Amino acid sequence: MNPSAPAETIEARFPDAIIEKCLFRDETTLVLRPESLVEIASFARDGLGFDYLVDISSVDHLGQEPRFEVVYELCVLESCERLRLKVRLSEDAPEVASVVAIWPTANWHEREVFDMMGIRFSGHPDLRRILMWEGYPYHPLRKDFPLAGKSTEIPDVAFTRPAPLAGGPFVTVPTKGTSIIREPRARRAGDPIPRNNIPLEEEN
Repeated sequence: MNPSAPAETIEARFPDAIIEKCLFRDETTLVLRPESLVEIASFARDGLGFDYLVDISSVDHLGQEPRFEVVYELCVLESCERLRLKVRLSEDAPEVASVVAIWPTANWHEREVFDMMGIRFSGHPDLRRILMWEGYPYHPLRKDFPLAGKSTEIPDVAFTRPAPLAGGPFVTVPTKGTSIIREPRARRAGDPIPRNNIPLEEEN
């Protein structure tokens, strides 16, 4: 099986729609122009047999432009062949067409991306929050959202307060150390910052 064959077919058929191609560990990624997503997704399903949308995720490249990426993981169930599609979206216009009409399972995936990252999917049949409550003013997976959370008050609906991070799972710092040192669960709020490869217990 040639892992890049489906991508090459798409490139040949839609040469002006491909911004970038990447092959890594036998997995191919195509970065598409957002306006071409639905046409290429339809061809991937109907022309190349990608009948299973595994997941839709998103990435926040805070400080870069375009800021956001939406990532589509596709699979041919019979052969387990895989293809990854990406679109990049501006911070000023974080919106792309829905693919629910192509893969119905995209419904909840797109709702989660909308809820957590604030990316909208035009044409989605029911674009509501799926984890946070309606009216919640923030998108918690954006990189400018603090780990402790933000205060919110919505009368008669819900409220939140910043959460203490002591002993929490996200207490980490940049380091050149091993994964044992970088692992957030290995640290507590207020612990000294590890120096390079020196574990905390050896610093004391």
